[in-house]
Amino acid sequence: MALSKKPVTGMRDILPAEMQVRDYVIGVIKETYAKFGFTSIETPCVEHIENLTNKQGGENEKLIFKILKRGEKLAAALKCGSGQMGKEQDGAQTNDAPRDGAAFAADFDLADGGLRYDLTVPLVRYYSNHTNELPSPFKALQIGNVWRADRPQKGRYRQFMQCDIDILGEPTNLAEIELILATTTTLGKLGFRGFQIRINDRRILKAMAAYSGFPEDTYDQVFIILDKMDKIGADGVASELVESGFSKESAERYMALFEGLKQAPDGIAYLTETLGGFMESEVAGNLTEIIAGVGATKCSDFELVFDPTLVRGMSYYTGTIFEIAMPELGISCGGGGRYDKMVGKFTGNDVPACGFSIGFERIILILTEKGFTVPNLKKEAYLIEKGLPTERLCEVIAQAQKQRESGVQVLVARMNKNKKFQKEQLAEQGYTQIQEFYTNPLQ
Repeated sequence: MALSKKPVTGMRDILPAEMQVRDYVIGVIKETYAKFGFTSIETPCVEHIENLTNKQGGENEKLIFKILKRGEKLAAALKCGSGQMGKEQDGAQTNDAPRDGAAFAADFDLADGGLRYDLTVPLVRYYSNHTNELPSPFKALQIGNVWRADRPQKGRYRQFMQCDIDILGEPTNLAEIELILATTTTLGKLGFRGFQIRINDRRILKAMAAYSGFPEDTYDQVFIILDKMDKIGADGVASELVESGFSKESAERYMALFEGLKQAPDGIAYLTETLGGFMESEVAGNLTEIIAGVGATKCSDFELVFDPTLVRGMSYYTGTIFEIAMPELGISCGGGGRYDKMVGKFTGNDVPACGFSIGFERIILILTEKGFTVPNLKKEAYLIEKGLPTERLCEVIAQAQKQRESGVQVLVARMNKNKKFQKEQLAEQGYTQIQEFYTNPLQ
């Protein structure tokens, strides 16, 4: 049987032209974030399965690529599973529908690891394990691939790169301000203009739900419906709330808040006054300080917008949340927020933490579709005729070395028979100067 030359579904090969852009973008990201005091770290791509399934990753926990136990541990788990299956056949299992592999692994604990679905869980484990060796606050930069068993589509893959910055140990709004400034400065250096940073607070979302009369244990369900506002509109959200079993009175009171926000000159002040005792007193002040701090110090062309419909999917967020929106493209290109309770899951002691992730793959997609080329990149090609004397060959290579030392990218290659086609290919690859070296100098 012939081997398959195509990548696994949902994963892809990256050609040199795109890799050049990716490498450049990573360079800009690292250089810019370093100026804000972020230091690079690296964590394994495989995490303990219990860390990945701690009910904080939202829908991503359903998309984990699980890794089976090995050797004797796998054999023992299979033996245990086989015995349980026998009991099911004896009548203990009332649902006789076929069991899929994922359900089998979950039921009988066949997996002890999984590929990370984001970089936050690995970061928190890393921080918890090395707290005594790290400064406080700790400003981390992490760039790496993550994996989700998602349905592939344009701009969405099962393996993709994420780029996160996080600040752990800083309880004040300085963390949010620094994260937003670092991220927007980076986007500005990559040529992005007129984008938005949408900002909200999970405590505002909870206060609005409480004010409207929704039961506390249903808040996440309410937020999932609210998150569809930009797709189905206010009427659609109201209808779905009622269809999901919530009272019409609660739905109407909830939607009246958003209607009132449309008329209010200051949305944060309006909610502070309307929600009264339902909202923690410091929330409004925190958001106002972040917005003022960023507005007074930003150096990129963007708008910071309060958006009470912003939800963010991860349930580990405890306070401020934000998202990068590209209005002209109708997509978001990253986001983040504060997650002050997550370190405590590992250590028993809560540590303030806040992070921001750039949607790396979407940024690359936008740049490549715009025909982006790496700026100030000088590329030369030296084509050498077959049979060029050794002495002359050494001179050509020495010339290439001198150019490389001065910052020029130089390709030295043998001349093909179809020289015209070879030169056309090199021109497409960005080589602006092509020199030819022949055995007979007169050619």
